[in-house]
Amino acid sequence: MATRLVQIAMNARDDSALGRFWAEALGWDASVEEPGFVTNLEPVGFAYPDPAAVCIDVITVPEPKTVKNRVHVDLATTSAAHHADLVARLKNLGATPADVGQGEVPWTVLADPEGNEFCVRQPGTTDQDTGPVATVVVNCTDPRAMVRFWEEAMDWTVHEVTDAQAVLRSATNVGPYLVFRRTPDVKTVKNRVHLDLRPYRGDDRLAEVARLRELGATDVDLGQGEVPWTVLADPEGNEFCVLTPL
Repeated sequence: MATRLVQIAMNARDDSALGRFWAEALGWDASVEEPGFVTNLEPVGFAYPDPAAVCIDVITVPEPKTVKNRVHVDLATTSAAHHADLVARLKNLGATPADVGQGEVPWTVLADPEGNEFCVRQPGTTDQDTGPVATVVVNCTDPRAMVRFWEEAMDWTVHEVTDAQAVLRSATNVGPYLVFRRTPDVKTVKNRVHLDLRPYRGDDRLAEVARLRELGATDVDLGQGEVPWTVLADPEGNEFCVLTPL
């Protein structure tokens, strides 16, 4: 058995407005799953789920953003001109410069209209075939420990492990990378962006949840009540959901 990363869930005060921003930013389609609650984003003509992209669900929640997100996306660029054009276009859509203590770095840190930080990367060889989202980044205190859990949790392949970061990608070597990056800060509140995993068609969700618990995942009660998915947390407390098989 195994799961795979199919989407990230992004909390918002207004899923429709934030969904429009990210649809324009990525050039993706936006569709309403639940009016006033959930907006789905995926590439145009996409056959979900497919490892070629990690989709986005924007979900309205009552609580505001209070701290820097521990999970964010890095956007890919193909040239210096593309980088400059993309940053300018994102600002026109409502993004603003963000200072998260990055200092002098070769990428650009922005925040979306609700303050969610993200990065626009300089062009690199690993970004050429990822699509607009180059990486999904999870801040952590121990990348080596995190990759041990996530390598077993999913069928994704490990590409790099150092003290500074650990990198995984889908077993088919397409789509964005998942990066666990070492940071000094620790998790203090519920993440506003989290990972959603989905078992494969024919697998048993509850059996997969039990396997993840054996690997070190713990149950989380966010007040979700009776829902067809299971909310867990990884060894550093980052919430993630196990969805129904598909």
